[in-house]
Amino acid sequence: QVQLVESGGGLVQAGGSLRLSCAASGRTFGSVAVAWFRQAPGKEREFVAAMSKTGANTYYADSVKGRFTISRDNVKNMVFLQMNSLKAEDTAVYYCAADSTPGGVPSPRLPRKYDLWGQGTQVTVSS
Repeated sequence: QVQLVESGGGLVQAGGSLRLSCAASGRTFGSVAVAWFRQAPGKEREFVAAMSKTGANTYYADSVKGRFTISRDNVKNMVFLQMNSLKAEDTAVYYCAADSTPGGVPSPRLPRKYDLWGQGTQVTVSS
């Protein structure tokens, strides 16, 4: 059974940085599209960043473009989200997701594209 486990969340001051990690067991990240989503209290889950299965293409929400970077290490079977210049509005639970059934939903920004999800890691940015 494939499991995704996020780590790296925490409390940081505005302007600071955090690096989230997502480790996969039972499935290699090297052959699947991956993404990060987040959900703030009282809000819907929203797209943050995604990377195609080859790693050739990356996608970002406008709100994080230029501040966040998604990357992957296929040897370690991990996906990362480097978050810089954090703002209070970045406060949310961040989720790692993977698409283990390629050929379905094409858009990398839609949650329903991804069938594998982690449990989430809390990021809190104090202003």
